[in-house]
Amino acid sequence: METTRLLTVEAMRRVDAAAIERGVPGAVLMERAGTAVAARVRVHLPEGGRVLVLCGPGNNGGDGFVAARLLQDAGIAVDLMALAPVADLTGDAAGAAAAWTGAVLTPSELADLAGYGLVVDALFGAGLSRDLEGDAAALVERLGRTAVPVIAVDVPSGIDGDTGAVRGCAVRAVETVTFVGLKPGHLLQPGQAHCGALHVAEIGTDGADLAAGFGTDAPLWRNGPGLWGAAFPRLAAASHKYTRGHALVLSGPAHRTGAARLAARAALRIGAGLVTLAPPPNAMAENAAQLTAIMLRACEGADDLDDLLVDERLNVVVAGPGLGVGEATRDLVAVAASAGRHLVLDADALTSFKGKARLLAAHIADGASQAVLTPHAGEFGRLFEGTEAVADAMSKLEQARRAASLTGTVVVFKGPDTVIAAPDGRAAINDHGTPYLGTAGSGDVLSGLIAGLIAQGMAPFEASAAAVWMHGDAGRRHGPGLIAEDLPELMPAVLRGVLAL
Repeated sequence: METTRLLTVEAMRRVDAAAIERGVPGAVLMERAGTAVAARVRVHLPEGGRVLVLCGPGNNGGDGFVAARLLQDAGIAVDLMALAPVADLTGDAAGAAAAWTGAVLTPSELADLAGYGLVVDALFGAGLSRDLEGDAAALVERLGRTAVPVIAVDVPSGIDGDTGAVRGCAVRAVETVTFVGLKPGHLLQPGQAHCGALHVAEIGTDGADLAAGFGTDAPLWRNGPGLWGAAFPRLAAASHKYTRGHALVLSGPAHRTGAARLAARAALRIGAGLVTLAPPPNAMAENAAQLTAIMLRACEGADDLDDLLVDERLNVVVAGPGLGVGEATRDLVAVAASAGRHLVLDADALTSFKGKARLLAAHIADGASQAVLTPHAGEFGRLFEGTEAVADAMSKLEQARRAASLTGTVVVFKGPDTVIAAPDGRAAINDHGTPYLGTAGSGDVLSGLIAGLIAQGMAPFEASAAAVWMHGDAGRRHGPGLIAEDLPELMPAVLRGVLAL
């Protein structure tokens, strides 16, 4: 199973520098990049179609000049527009432009874009650090008003390669051809939505160059089985229910129990040996009417939870789904943390600590427990309200990393670009999801999946990354009409796929 490490913009610069120092000229790297782009154009171009190549003033534009030359040499009709005068280009880009023998159009000379079969966006790459303006912005906006497919070079112009942010305006591509490795901006929203399909081309760097690029950066991966598959729990001949862990899911009062049941069933379906649901006494009958394999224990409040956790076989506690917001929930979290149990905190457990992230961190630290927080954007904002170090981060990735460091927990910052971050800086970005997961109760199921994997002995970071990917895989398998109740029932098929890898 392949592990996909992501390259920041600075790491990619180091990779290029290491390759050049090793004796691979920059012009050769540019030629290889342009060759990769030309090959993808030929895959997408309608028969007899004309290509427009848009070249910017830097090395991204140089890649465009190379692609244009190679396409023209192959007998394909090509027009090329340069954002800056060719005479102003420098370095390898100037050399690539000099090898182009066709006309060079200016932005004002471009005809109706609808006449082209495909456009190559080689205006700006991942290192763009300012908003597009002037001719560049006008050109990108003009592209956005046409239906002509676009292949982007490195990243769609206007997308920040590190954060995925739109710099003023941005191209929407059907495919993005990038080099050596994916960048965070390819997976973080809104960049992810602008990239289309992702194609990674190797241009002659090797493992030594990649090592130089990563340097001392905290590891960052694209989430997938290659990241956590080796740690995924597998049954041995001697395995039984007590070797597979026991998850305890706290439930809210009567008429607010559905979310906790979803979490409990998910924990059981993903492999926890035993799962107990702990509602207040007034909700016991309501839950008993709908549960069979999941056990029930009454839990009126913090004192009852303290008594329950005398049983050391209860090795992970889920708190939050339907639990209620306020001091009583804070007390339950404090008791579970002080008992040193693994915690998965979601929904009401997070909102109960609104503006009190440091208090939550203190509870977790006092009990030396390992916790996972699973906020969506609203819950994240409430929990870290007033915490400038988190709020001021430039990207969702950096927000999640800072939140994990502050709280000493694994943070699963949910969304179409879910980020999983550990306190030590490790992080993964998940793009294996689907909009069909945007349904009531979906997040409760995810909490249970995480808890079920932790119950079986998986470390919190790997368990969280695995659960997020499998949650997404289940949603993809089902598709339209998905409701939260479907997700646990899809786990057997998802599990078979993971265990076969």
